[in-house]
Amino acid sequence: MTARPYILVVDDDTRLRELLRRYLSDNGFRVTTASGAAMARKKLASLAFDLIVLDVMMPGESGLELASALRRTNSVPILMLTAMGEPEHRIDGLERGVDDYLPKPFEPRELLLRIRTILRRAPPPEEAPTEITFGPCRFDLRREVLHRSDVPVRLTAAEVQLLKQLARSPGVALSREDLSQGGGPEANARAVDVQVTRLRRKIEENPKMPRYLRTVRGKGYVLWPD
Repeated sequence: MTARPYILVVDDDTRLRELLRRYLSDNGFRVTTASGAAMARKKLASLAFDLIVLDVMMPGESGLELASALRRTNSVPILMLTAMGEPEHRIDGLERGVDDYLPKPFEPRELLLRIRTILRRAPPPEEAPTEITFGPCRFDLRREVLHRSDVPVRLTAAEVQLLKQLARSPGVALSREDLSQGGGPEANARAVDVQVTRLRRKIEENPKMPRYLRTVRGKGYVLWPD
């Protein structure tokens, strides 16, 4: 994989969730977290992950229930974390489509090795598009260059990253939180709004009535290509 693998960590334990986020980030992964199944579903609806680290015991919908539901429509690998070490619980999870099991407490290095093993077994992802066209604009994701009517358009580093995230999921609404996480530690929701406004001035015929970079009420922003 040319890009850093993207992992979704789902656990209702705030401390463990943050520790996993830091540890996996320090070891070369991109990481997004969710505190429960409902939040995980929202993340999965707008972002493509290479693997899910999923806790079994969570309030409301359990990790096992979420795994079963995901397997009906999604083949993303799942590594289950559980405090229940009995064989029947592990078998139950494997029967629901979980790729691997790791009992709590666990050694972080073992988690890392299991994640890398699963990712090696996973089929290679489909080749992502390297260029997207919307109206008179053409954006080269690999070279990070935007042309409008064949004229290069100067973008700031923040605008490039924002446009790349949107272009990787055309037609899919991405939340401000997801877009700000992709923009680095200094990014936030307000900064995303500012960058969207600036980007619209460069790609839209009428920035006040955007055709391509649209706002989706209650969700965030979406890029609509031709």
